[in-house]
Amino acid sequence: MALTPDDSKHALQIQAGILGRNAGHKFEDTIAAEINEFVFPLSISNIGSQNVFSGDPAALLMNYICQNRGIKTIKRATAIATGALATSEEGKKWLNVHGVAVSRCKSDIVITITDMNENSYTVGVSTKQCNNKTPTNAQLYFTTAHGFSNLLRTNHINVSERAEIALRQFCGDLGFQPLDSQVSLKGRVIDIRRFFWEEICEEGRNEWEKLFTTFQDEISRLLFQKAYLNDPFVPDFLLHKTKQSLSWKETEVAIYSIDEIIAKSRAYQGFATKEYSVHKGSYPDPTGIAHRAPRFGIIQMQRGGQKQHPDQLQFNLEAGYFYKIK
Repeated sequence: MALTPDDSKHALQIQAGILGRNAGHKFEDTIAAEINEFVFPLSISNIGSQNVFSGDPAALLMNYICQNRGIKTIKRATAIATGALATSEEGKKWLNVHGVAVSRCKSDIVITITDMNENSYTVGVSTKQCNNKTPTNAQLYFTTAHGFSNLLRTNHINVSERAEIALRQFCGDLGFQPLDSQVSLKGRVIDIRRFFWEEICEEGRNEWEKLFTTFQDEISRLLFQKAYLNDPFVPDFLLHKTKQSLSWKETEVAIYSIDEIIAKSRAYQGFATKEYSVHKGSYPDPTGIAHRAPRFGIIQMQRGGQKQHPDQLQFNLEAGYFYKIK
């Protein structure tokens, strides 16, 4: 049977058992385990107003959160890695964390911090990590054209049927591919499985570009925080390991509150498209052919194209965005 922790203490016991049996700890698992081993009370260090740091990720994260929330000294803290619990064999993909059932959660770590006045703060942290020598794109959200359209509608951003059809063309959903029409295939020298951004229904494309321009902050927030229905722990902070590190104590990380990264993303750029060509795969572009890649702020939107889910819609964080946004 699945284990159901009666409280956070029991959850931590389960988590510790999971970590003890898995040598290859995930980034967030190791951070949670380290926070739970801190010696309290713990004084907070002023780490300045920057967002990119080098050092121990767990210590940097705790200092950043407490500085953001105005906490000077931590009396005690508990950190739970939701992935370790929700996907473990013991958990059968669900566990009860602080009395709330968790199956899908945008927060990879949930931290409860108590200050010296016995005020408690529970925050969610979304984590990203790159283990390459140079930063790469980080996946933010993976869905379908229909799922994304409904996500916006559910959150009071109107998406017309026409716009959804255009997005389904972009993704290459069955019934919305060039393959489905002899007219679309006639003389086509590029990918026959999907339409590119510049090719989709013009009225639908114009609607999307207006939506991304008008509701950039709101759509960014949905992708960072609220992409899952009934999520018990939406993230308050983002922790991103930027690249391969020599050691745990010398790890470079970027840390933001979600409000902060949304504002910085908008200041970086509004809706735009970037020219690119397809050079690999089954349908490389002939010389001179270029397409338009949609993006808004640091968020890039593309057709998934993976073998298992080729027609999914994928949102990524631009590679190295933490060096570019001010």
